[in-house]
Amino acid sequence: MEKYILFDLDGTVTDPETGITLSVAYALKHFGIEVEDVRSLRKFIGPPLHDSFIEFYGFSREKAFEAVEKYRERFAETGIFENEPYAGMHELLADLKDAGYTLAIASSKPEVFTKRIIEHFGFSPYFTHVCGSELNGDRTNKAEVITYALGKLGSPAPKNVVMIGDRHHDIVGAKNNGLTSVGVLYGFGDEAELRDAGADYIAASVSEIASIIANIFN
Repeated sequence: MEKYILFDLDGTVTDPETGITLSVAYALKHFGIEVEDVRSLRKFIGPPLHDSFIEFYGFSREKAFEAVEKYRERFAETGIFENEPYAGMHELLADLKDAGYTLAIASSKPEVFTKRIIEHFGFSPYFTHVCGSELNGDRTNKAEVITYALGKLGSPAPKNVVMIGDRHHDIVGAKNNGLTSVGVLYGFGDEAELRDAGADYIAASVSEIASIIANIFN
């Protein structure tokens, strides 16, 4: 039985806080909104960006997509690599691959950026597929990204797939596809958010993920 693990990217494999928050602040400044403390923009990490501009700043749909374009002006050149892998992530991915698991990325970030990040940090050898959204806003819903990733993997039985992520979108997306989910606490969602979303397992650290995966497939 082949076993599959889907990983979210932001807040799960890498810590993108600096690049994302500074790029969001850059976009908001375009609209005359000054952000005194960019840490207040951590809530933008994980969900689709246009949804966050609408939810947190009351932007219209059109204005939100304009904000995303401004965000990308900075992110594509600078913010994308203001980012770092979580400690122990390379070792975890190598161990899981060596143990026979098939790994893939399922991110709401545009696929073109997701692939650049995975390649930049040397993660490409671990992942069979790197899946994300489209630049035009299509496939930003996490459930849709996961469905897309499963298709790339040959549509395995849901019981043979685990989704790992740090926000409720990852957990809900996994549930909508019938997958077991693991919420991680070292990213940008807290335990209450993950449990309320229905996470099947909670990992407090990168080092806990391997034992949880082994337990799921035991």
